[in-house]
Amino acid sequence: MNLVRNTLMTLALAAPLAATSALAGTQTGIASWYQMGTRTANGEAYKPDGMTAAHRTLPFGTIVEVKNLRNGKSVRLRINDRGPFVGGRIIDVSRGGARQLGLMGSGTARVRVTSLGRGGLAPRRSGGSGGLTCVFKDCY
Repeated sequence: MNLVRNTLMTLALAAPLAATSALAGTQTGIASWYQMGTRTANGEAYKPDGMTAAHRTLPFGTIVEVKNLRNGKSVRLRINDRGPFVGGRIIDVSRGGARQLGLMGSGTARVRVTSLGRGGLAPRRSGGSGGLTCVFKDCY
């Protein structure tokens, strides 16, 4: 009984640390873009031209900066969905994000994904495109 209690206490104490490290991390891998149904995993209406993305583990509302390592373009996106469900990929970006990153033609690219925290970031200019990239859900 004490072993179970101690294990549960250890897990409860480690959980916030795991979430923090997930929010502060950087991943490098393959991104793809997707166009899906009408709702995202967090219940929002899917907006193809929105600045959103799907990630397997980051909490909903996490803002990530995605940089296309092939062309240097980057964009900030809000995690509001789960995926990708294709092996070897680390993030699925919306069509709007794909346009900013230059993924429309190739469909995939090697990217670096940096977690910036949860919400509250101001719009910023995207590298290479000159346009504004908005990260608030009512901006797109």
